[in-house]
Amino acid sequence: MNAFGLIQIGLILSSTTITSSLQCNHLPLQQRQVIKNSLRLLDKMGKKFPQQCLREKMSFRFPTQVLQPRQKESVGVAIEEIFQHIFYIFSKNLTLAAWDRTALDQFQNGLYLQIEQLEACVIKKHTQHHQSKEVSRLKLKKYFRKIDCFLKDKQHDLCSWEISRAEMRRCLQLIDKVTRKL
Repeated sequence: MNAFGLIQIGLILSSTTITSSLQCNHLPLQQRQVIKNSLRLLDKMGKKFPQQCLREKMSFRFPTQVLQPRQKESVGVAIEEIFQHIFYIFSKNLTLAAWDRTALDQFQNGLYLQIEQLEACVIKKHTQHHQSKEVSRLKLKKYFRKIDCFLKDKQHDLCSWEISRAEMRRCLQLIDKVTRKL
């Protein structure tokens, strides 16, 4: 390969890096937009919360401390983890959820794209805060496992999905609140 070809490749790589870092600089703004859209799609997916499901409501106790670390990077890692769990939950056994399929697909696609963006931007270095990040991940895993077990215990019935949808709405609202502060 000649010198001109190497220069072209170098320019392409540097412009990709610049573009990627610019996207990462605007990540909180992008997240707010994605969350706003996701909340709209969650509302569009289903109707009002069914009255017959009110007696089955359950408190899953979201671990809010995972969104309160002092480092922006830790918050980004936690948000990425939350999006991955939400995507996982909404990617399985939805047969009894009487939801708008188009809105559900758009919701899943938006989450997937945001996960990809976060993975590209969040620096996953092993730092001195690695242990606190692991504690956060474990707390999130435990929280989402409760939701997953709840869905399984209720055999993924309509009410369990509606309760889970309401809980995911709450998660997204908490993330939105945090990203507005960043």
